Amino acid sequence: MTRLTALSNPLLLGFEEIERLVDRATKGGDGYPPYNIERIAKDGESGELLRITLAVAGFTRGELEITLEDKQLTVRGKQQDDKARDYLYRGIASRQFSRTFVLADGIEVKSAELANGLLAVDLQRLEPERLVRRIEIGTTQPIKSRP
Repeated sequence: MTRLTALSNPLLLGFEEIERLVDRATKGGDGYPPYNIERIAKDGESGELLRITLAVAGFTRGELEITLEDKQLTVRGKQQDDKARDYLYRGIASRQFSRTFVLADGIEVKSAELANGLLAVDLQRLEPERLVRRIEIGTTQPIKSRP
Protein backbone atom coordinates (compact mmCIF):
# COMPACT_ATOMS: atom_id res chain seq x y z
CA MET A 1 0.00 0.00 0.00
CA THR A 2 1.34 3.44 -0.91
CA ARG A 3 1.56 6.01 1.85
CA LEU A 4 0.07 9.39 0.89
CA THR A 5 1.59 12.49 2.43
CA ALA A 6 1.38 16.24 1.88
CA LEU A 7 4.50 16.04 -0.26
CA SER A 8 3.14 13.32 -2.55
CA ASN A 9 1.48 15.84 -4.88
CA PRO A 10 2.65 15.11 -8.45
CA LEU A 11 3.60 18.78 -8.89
CA LEU A 12 6.16 18.55 -6.07
CA LEU A 13 9.09 16.76 -7.69
CA GLY A 14 12.19 15.69 -5.77
CA PHE A 15 10.93 16.34 -2.23
CA GLU A 16 11.48 12.79 -1.00
CA GLU A 17 14.48 13.96 1.05
CA ILE A 18 12.34 16.51 2.89
CA GLU A 19 9.80 13.81 3.67
CA ARG A 20 12.57 11.62 5.08
CA LEU A 21 13.85 14.53 7.21
CA VAL A 22 10.36 15.20 8.60
CA ASP A 23 10.02 11.52 9.53
CA ARG A 24 13.40 11.64 11.28
CA ALA A 25 12.56 14.84 13.15
CA THR A 26 9.22 13.56 14.46
CA LYS A 27 10.81 10.53 16.09
CA GLY A 28 11.38 12.36 19.35
CA GLY A 29 12.76 11.22 22.64
CA ASP A 30 11.46 11.48 26.16
CA GLY A 31 11.62 15.28 26.33
CA TYR A 32 14.93 15.39 28.21
CA PRO A 33 16.77 17.67 28.33
CA PRO A 34 14.44 20.62 27.89
CA TYR A 35 15.54 23.16 25.31
CA ASN A 36 14.77 26.55 23.75
CA ILE A 37 15.25 27.71 20.18
CA GLU A 38 15.49 31.45 19.72
CA ARG A 39 16.22 33.99 17.03
CA ILE A 40 19.15 36.09 18.23
CA ALA A 41 19.42 38.68 15.47
CA LYS A 42 19.28 39.37 11.80
CA ASP A 43 22.92 39.63 10.74
CA GLY A 44 22.76 42.15 7.90
CA GLU A 45 22.94 40.50 4.51
CA SER A 46 24.62 37.33 5.75
CA GLY A 47 21.47 35.87 7.33
CA GLU A 48 19.94 35.40 10.76
CA LEU A 49 21.49 34.03 13.94
CA LEU A 50 19.69 31.27 15.86
CA ARG A 51 20.48 29.65 19.20
CA ILE A 52 19.51 26.28 20.64
CA THR A 53 19.86 26.25 24.44
CA LEU A 54 19.69 22.93 26.31
CA ALA A 55 19.37 22.62 30.09
CA VAL A 56 22.20 20.20 30.93
CA ALA A 57 22.76 20.89 34.64
CA GLY A 58 25.28 18.49 36.17
CA PHE A 59 27.03 17.66 32.90
CA THR A 60 30.63 18.66 32.27
CA ARG A 61 32.14 19.49 28.87
CA GLY A 62 33.72 16.03 28.80
CA GLU A 63 30.34 14.36 29.27
CA LEU A 64 28.74 16.18 26.33
CA GLU A 65 29.21 15.51 22.63
CA ILE A 66 27.87 17.53 19.68
CA THR A 67 27.96 16.06 16.17
CA LEU A 68 26.67 17.19 12.79
CA GLU A 69 26.01 14.51 10.20
CA ASP A 70 23.81 14.65 7.12
CA LYS A 71 21.92 17.83 8.20
CA GLN A 72 21.31 16.31 11.62
CA LEU A 73 22.67 18.05 14.73
CA THR A 74 22.90 15.63 17.65
CA VAL A 75 23.71 16.52 21.25
CA ARG A 76 24.54 13.58 23.51
CA GLY A 77 25.23 13.49 27.21
CA LYS A 78 26.56 10.60 29.25
CA GLN A 79 27.19 10.71 32.99
CA GLN A 80 28.92 8.03 35.01
CA ASP A 81 27.58 6.88 38.37
CA ASP A 82 29.90 7.81 41.23
CA LYS A 83 30.29 4.47 43.01
CA ALA A 84 32.24 6.09 45.87
CA ARG A 85 29.17 7.94 47.15
CA ASP A 86 26.77 6.39 49.66
CA TYR A 87 23.40 8.05 49.03
CA LEU A 88 20.73 8.12 51.73
CA TYR A 89 18.33 9.54 49.15
CA ARG A 90 18.95 9.97 45.46
CA GLY A 91 16.69 12.44 43.68
CA ILE A 92 19.22 13.49 41.02
CA ALA A 93 19.84 10.59 38.71
CA SER A 94 22.84 10.17 36.45
CA ARG A 95 21.33 9.81 33.04
CA GLN A 96 22.14 9.70 29.39
CA PHE A 97 20.40 11.59 26.64
CA SER A 98 20.45 12.17 22.93
CA ARG A 99 18.64 15.15 21.42
CA THR A 100 18.50 15.55 17.63
CA PHE A 101 17.68 18.59 15.50
CA VAL A 102 17.31 18.37 11.72
CA LEU A 103 18.80 21.44 10.03
CA ALA A 104 17.63 22.93 6.75
CA ASP A 105 19.97 23.61 3.87
CA GLY A 106 21.86 26.83 4.46
CA ILE A 107 22.04 26.56 8.26
CA GLU A 108 25.57 26.32 9.65
CA VAL A 109 26.67 25.55 13.20
CA LYS A 110 28.85 28.45 14.36
CA SER A 111 29.77 27.62 17.98
CA ALA A 112 28.80 25.91 21.23
CA GLU A 113 29.29 27.14 24.79
CA LEU A 114 28.55 25.61 28.20
CA ALA A 115 27.86 27.99 31.11
CA ASN A 116 25.79 27.71 34.29
CA GLY A 117 24.26 24.36 33.28
CA LEU A 118 23.10 25.63 29.87
CA LEU A 119 24.57 24.46 26.59
CA ALA A 120 24.13 27.08 23.86
CA VAL A 121 24.63 26.05 20.22
CA ASP A 122 24.70 29.01 17.84
CA LEU A 123 23.57 28.60 14.25
CA GLN A 124 23.54 30.90 11.26
CA ARG A 125 20.96 30.75 8.50
CA LEU A 126 22.65 31.98 5.34
CA GLU A 127 20.61 33.87 2.78
CA PRO A 128 20.22 31.68 -0.32
CA GLU A 129 21.38 33.06 -3.62
CA ARG A 130 18.52 33.92 -5.93
CA LEU A 131 19.16 32.24 -9.25
CA VAL A 132 17.07 33.02 -12.31
CA ARG A 133 18.01 31.20 -15.47
CA ARG A 134 16.36 31.36 -18.85
CA ILE A 135 15.87 27.99 -20.54
CA GLU A 136 16.10 28.10 -24.32
CA ILE A 137 13.61 25.99 -26.24
CA GLY A 138 15.43 23.73 -28.67
CA THR A 139 14.45 22.68 -32.18
CA THR A 140 14.91 18.94 -31.80
CA GLN A 141 12.65 16.54 -33.66
CA PRO A 142 9.68 15.15 -31.70
CA ILE A 143 10.02 11.65 -30.28
CA LYS A 144 8.25 9.09 -32.44
CA SER A 145 6.20 6.49 -30.68
CA ARG A 146 6.92 2.85 -31.42
CA PRO A 147 4.32 0.75 -33.26
